Amino acid sequence: MTLLARDEADIVDAQIAFHLHAGVDFVIATDNRSQDATREILERYERAGLLHLIDETGDDMRQDVWVTRMARLAATDFGADWVINADADEFWWPREGSLQDVLATVPERFGAVRGCWRHFLPRPDDGTDFAERMIVRLAHPAFPGDKRTIYHAHQKVAHRADPDVSVEMGNHNAEGDRLDPIRAWHPIEVLHFSLRSLAQLETKGRGHWTRMPGGDATTHQILLHEAYTRGRLAEYFQAIVVSDDEVERGVADGRLAIDTRLRDALRLLRASDGGFRLPEPGAESPLTFRRPDVLEDASFAAEASILVDIDGIVRAESRVEALEKRIAALEREPVSRLRRLARR
Repeated sequence: MTLLARDEADIVDAQIAFHLHAGVDFVIATDNRSQDATREILERYERAGLLHLIDETGDDMRQDVWVTRMARLAATDFGADWVINADADEFWWPREGSLQDVLATVPERFGAVRGCWRHFLPRPDDGTDFAERMIVRLAHPAFPGDKRTIYHAHQKVAHRADPDVSVEMGNHNAEGDRLDPIRAWHPIEVLHFSLRSLAQLETKGRGHWTRMPGGDATTHQILLHEAYTRGRLAEYFQAIVVSDDEVERGVADGRLAIDTRLRDALRLLRASDGGFRLPEPGAESPLTFRRPDVLEDASFAAEASILVDIDGIVRAESRVEALEKRIAALEREPVSRLRRLARR
């Protein structure tokens, strides 16, 4: 698994521990100028021989470049078979068996598998761990590409290790000659815990989302940054928190769902000191991933279906882009030929 982190101390320990027990063998992590305990947490896993740590001092949020570097390193230096490009607020949940079990079923002619984002909503911050509070999941995310909200449908990608892979911004796609994706199949749920507490929002407000080259920030990112700069983060957080009454109404009308899977999994992984247990070589993981029942399958299929619909649009756009590049190359060829003749 590759992991890019900056000031994610409230979640990164749980994130790494979960994946190491869910089927990930090794982590390549990049720490980008963290000021909290993130680096110390990463170093703990590095000392245990479970993580390779890279320091990135740039402040321009070149996520695609930094993740591509890690993904290629996984192929060239660490003998990876598959690479999951995860964010610190994501938990890749296989729909049956471990992550290894899922990826082992992929036919050789395919090189990429998509996971489906499932968003968990912020709850009143009582000082407890995020996973204990955030057990409410959005059942009907916004349409893909709706940049007014972070809670839109989207997919993330795992791919076969490739020394020439290119991972796009956001880790939503991986490109390579041998990385054809399986379409219309999402065997992994990506449980997404983006907005967790007022303190975490302060970290995001300092510029997490506004450091991207070109300043291509979305509406919800701009609103958060404005709330931070104007000293209104508490109001912003209160406005997005889901109250008990809203949960009751949302569950009743099908907009929300109670989902305790991550909470229960992390309880199993807790150590006596409050941290998380490291996986022991040869030991069986305490985590199990049961097959969803019919009702859960139907709910997931309804969410994932919209990703199947937009996949056709993405494929069409890719073909148009490839055609435009070919036309441009053909148009340049006569000019190049004339220049070569002129030099003679």
